Amino acid sequence: MKRFTALYTAIDQTTKTTVKVNELARYFAAAPDDDRLWTVALFSGRRPRRAITTTRLREWAAERAGIPLWLFEESYPIVGDLAETIALVLPPPTRNHENSLSDWIASLRALDKKDDDARKTAVLAAWDQMEAQERLVFNKLLTGGFRVGVSRKLMTRALAQATGRDEAELAHRLMGDWTPDTTTWTTLIEAPDASADLSRPYPFCLAHGLDDTRPEELGPPDDWYAEWKWDGIRGQLIRRGGEHFVWSRGEELMTDRFPELARARDHLPDGTVIDGEVVAWDGTGPMPFNALQKRIGRKRAPKKLLAEAPVLLLAYDLLEEQGDDLRDLPFATRRARLDALLMDLPQEAPLRASPLLPFPTWHDLSETRAQARGARAEGLMLKRKDSPYHAGRKKGDWWKWKLDPLTIDAVMIYAQQGHGRRANLFTDFTFAVRAGNDLVPFTKAYSGLTDAEFRKITAWVRKNTLQRFGPVRQVKPEHVFEIAFEGIHQSPRHKSGVALRFPRMKRWRHDKPLNEANTLDDLHQLLAQYG
Repeated sequence: MKRFTALYTAIDQTTKTTVKVNELARYFAAAPDDDRLWTVALFSGRRPRRAITTTRLREWAAERAGIPLWLFEESYPIVGDLAETIALVLPPPTRNHENSLSDWIASLRALDKKDDDARKTAVLAAWDQMEAQERLVFNKLLTGGFRVGVSRKLMTRALAQATGRDEAELAHRLMGDWTPDTTTWTTLIEAPDASADLSRPYPFCLAHGLDDTRPEELGPPDDWYAEWKWDGIRGQLIRRGGEHFVWSRGEELMTDRFPELARARDHLPDGTVIDGEVVAWDGTGPMPFNALQKRIGRKRAPKKLLAEAPVLLLAYDLLEEQGDDLRDLPFATRRARLDALLMDLPQEAPLRASPLLPFPTWHDLSETRAQARGARAEGLMLKRKDSPYHAGRKKGDWWKWKLDPLTIDAVMIYAQQGHGRRANLFTDFTFAVRAGNDLVPFTKAYSGLTDAEFRKITAWVRKNTLQRFGPVRQVKPEHVFEIAFEGIHQSPRHKSGVALRFPRMKRWRHDKPLNEANTLDDLHQLLAQYG
């Protein structure tokens, strides 16, 4: 555990990629197998289930520290991180330990079957054996809030450096629904033929945003394919061993959530892996993302929802054919094979090829892009014809050219402090639109401003608080912000009747007074036009 704490601290204290990779590689080269396996699991989001509520942890920490609970609760928003707050208030340890990371995780998981008193005894005993930084890491495991600034690509690179194995092979080995309960370090990393797992997807190829690059700078249009950037869920459909599997980009197995895709077994040969977008489909085209969103959180959708929002896969890449890995072939070749594979599928098949969009010139493509919302798309994807299917994001071959976001000017009415490094700043805001003499809240946003702007608005909030509701402050309705968002849909759960997709603050409108902010009618007009 001490070795893992040192790794966590070293990574948390740097933003340099090479330093993180080197620290990880040193750890993977020296740590015991069980700890190495759990480290890979933790850094890839496979955290143990939380056995204790944060309410109980706050109560126990305040009691052990000998302070009233209200003082702990006042300290928490200032520190901004529960695990760190607990680590800071506890008294120094009275003893030591030699337990490994996997030992402590086993102890944590055993708490599931214990009563509250036994859990409290175990947690207090653990705290009493650890120094502050080790407590911090332990508390993050306790609360389920373990996150660290290490991407999958960085971890894979470090594993390759530590083991001498091929980085692309390791990336593939780490995919799938494995856990430390279902595999070992040797099986996952070292054993031959690890890819024999029939359900295992390939690492997804990701695109860079075409933000500061003009399309004309990409070279001749003939070198590129363009297609719609669909507003759905990125997924891989795998047909192997007589079965089918559906994986999300976030490595979540979604097979049972989309039973319609089971019919792909009737239309695809064994040894096929297709990359595409799962979308809700009304028979002629994609439905709004909100229709699909109703199914995302359900492991099994009821019949009514299956009928209201049936899905299919809009396929845009072929990664495996007849069991052969095609990822090193040029995209033009993979795409031609995909089109040939799907050419004669019947109308009732749950997948079809995402259409390629012809464009003689970049100007023509720009005009096509302007029609994206009408096609229920977020913009365009640009893919170089000779590009292989990379693991992760490699700049230059795949680009996403998204539409400009929708915007509305709104009034800030509530503010709340952030967490972690933003704990001393007000960064989370609630915004409202005008409805006659009233202000109707309709969204929250917490990103988009510069650090200087966050510091400025924080100073203003502290001087202009009208009421406090726990950590939330009601403020004078004075400042107008331009809110950008990707989509809008009807929502009976919200007072405004609408909900936004990916809202963020585009700019602080110092030039606009309160009475020039947008109205609820303006919001509903956007709903009618784009919902």
